[in-house]
Amino acid sequence: MNETKKAARIAGIIYLSMIFVAPFSMLYVPNKLIVRGNATATAENILAHETMFRLSIFGDLVGQVIFICLGVAFFRLLREVNKTWAMLMLSFVLVSSAVCFLNVLNDVAALVLFRGSEFLTVFDKPQRDALGMLFLRLYSHGQFIAEIFWGLWLFPLGLLIYRSGFIPRFIGVWLMINCFGWLLLSFTALFFQKNYNALFGYLQPVLFGEMALMLWLLIKGARSVPTTMAAPATA
Repeated sequence: MNETKKAARIAGIIYLSMIFVAPFSMLYVPNKLIVRGNATATAENILAHETMFRLSIFGDLVGQVIFICLGVAFFRLLREVNKTWAMLMLSFVLVSSAVCFLNVLNDVAALVLFRGSEFLTVFDKPQRDALGMLFLRLYSHGQFIAEIFWGLWLFPLGLLIYRSGFIPRFIGVWLMINCFGWLLLSFTALFFQKNYNALFGYLQPVLFGEMALMLWLLIKGARSVPTTMAAPATA
């Protein structure tokens, strides 16, 4: 297996590993434990399934480590295409991970409040539950902010893939469109939150750009020599 195809397969495997972590922390646990508008019920659910909630926090952290590894893998794969764009892509990944690492503290704070440590006895339980719900809400808004960078890193990635010649160009175009899909979702979450879930459903075909890239890397890998680099050599 040549180096380009090997690097592509590694990136695909790292991408695949995110699927086993991200949905649990970002979708399953919040839908299972958080009762919208009801702090008391949410506190009871989290305390009754504390291990699950802690696993969600741990999964968030692991997911960001994987995301950083993914950014580095794509940087290694695509830096010869254009190092400036590759650096920009990696920078967006690092900023996104930093935002998400800090955002996890909101979940930790919520858990501390729901459990009610000794130094929190100055607050009664309804007050602690309300404060815990506030931190869960802040976590949700932190995710909306992170979506900006989930989109931004895809534009240089898509452009690099489009120029590379060893991954189909339509995937590069799809990823650049995917970028604007995440940006639109982030904007909607901040200004028109009631429409977020509906828009998220409508944008699924756009957001599948990353899935298409992952499957291509896992199944096909990459051609050994980019066509854009092979042309001058042939001439």
